[in-house]
Amino acid sequence: MVEHHSILSMLGLGSKEIIYWVSIVLFVGTYTMIILEKFFHRVPAALFGGLLAVFLGVVTPEAAWESIDHNTMFLLIGMMIIVSVLIESGFFSILSATALKLTKGDPLKILLTFTTLTAVLSAFLDNVTTVLFMVPILITMTARLKLKPVPYIIAVVLASNIGGTATLIGDPPNIIIGSIGGFTFMDFIVNLAPIIVVTLIIGTAVFTFMMKIKGDLEPKIKDEEELKKIVEAQRVEFDIVLMRKGLIIFGITIILFFLHHILHLEAGTIALFMASVLMLWAKENPERILERVEWTTLMFFLGLFIVIGGLEHSGVFEDVAHMIAGIIKDPILGILILGPFAAIISGIVDNIPFTMAMSYVLLDFAKTAAFDVEPLWWALALGACLGGNLTIIGASANVVAAGLAEREGYPIKFFDFVKAGTPVTVITVIVALGLLWLKYYILGV
Repeated sequence: MVEHHSILSMLGLGSKEIIYWVSIVLFVGTYTMIILEKFFHRVPAALFGGLLAVFLGVVTPEAAWESIDHNTMFLLIGMMIIVSVLIESGFFSILSATALKLTKGDPLKILLTFTTLTAVLSAFLDNVTTVLFMVPILITMTARLKLKPVPYIIAVVLASNIGGTATLIGDPPNIIIGSIGGFTFMDFIVNLAPIIVVTLIIGTAVFTFMMKIKGDLEPKIKDEEELKKIVEAQRVEFDIVLMRKGLIIFGITIILFFLHHILHLEAGTIALFMASVLMLWAKENPERILERVEWTTLMFFLGLFIVIGGLEHSGVFEDVAHMIAGIIKDPILGILILGPFAAIISGIVDNIPFTMAMSYVLLDFAKTAAFDVEPLWWALALGACLGGNLTIIGASANVVAAGLAEREGYPIKFFDFVKAGTPVTVITVIVALGLLWLKYYILGV
């Protein structure tokens, strides 16, 4: 093995303590560049931060590679290829035209239909797949109706992250908690699904109200005859053979997602394998299909994973997790501390390494705690998943939706997302944790 010499070690600054603080500075610097989007595009900012971490020696090249969540990357690439084929076949244009006719172009009906459907799908698929599926339809619809697509896209992303919290397979933090904590699919349904149903209703009311006061739910085409003509005059070109192949592969992929625990295969492996099967079967030009893959989004994830890997490898996440466990003296205090803190962390960094570190700490904490720590597991799940709505980089679905929107000419600004996401996050986290406390310590169920 080639010995790794870093810039920091050659300067005599290779101690663990210095690397610890450099990893924090690198993260803060990268995050600052992402926020200052007028000066830096988020993709080169993330790549620069990640590769600077390797260059300085905060992480070795091997550790940087291990920091990348390959399951997420494979899932994104695989589902983007499948969605690309479905776009090529005209499938999303048909869905858009159908949805337009059903909602009759009413902005409020469009919002409620898409957010509800997204939340439900996100509970049983991963929310990245759901967003990849819904956003193209939504962009086409809103563009036809001369509405601003961005508020609707943000609303769908928020609903996706809320809905994904309800089940074991809806969001990656839940999969981690289920695996390490030993919880089953039904444990999540019983403990989180009822809470999320109420939280979704309240969350939907919040972002509907915000869109209402901003005028985003005002129809831009007010002449009923003109609107009727737009709804009825949908002419969609499609390739029925390609569409059939794409839908068969998509359906098989979803079935395999449900069976991935039995098959002992990651969702990313399934998605990428089925995408390769589809490309072989469809016999479409691979270059044409791969052009629609959001490579810029993937590069953003690549850089961000390495930056966050620096925090993980230097022990920052482990220290934070132990600090939280150290101040939890009773279960109610645990819910009040762990839930909001997990939400804040998930809003600014990838929630996967933090959830993993905190899960192992909770596992050890349960051995010596004088109370039942099960409610703390659910507080962690609620905070880690719902907190993803805080910023545009808080969850994978957010980044993917932003990439899709930018490609179509509708960039989502960092602070535009924060303005919508922060109120929804604060209210939904308070409601969800309040219901969790009510469930365990008032109703005792």
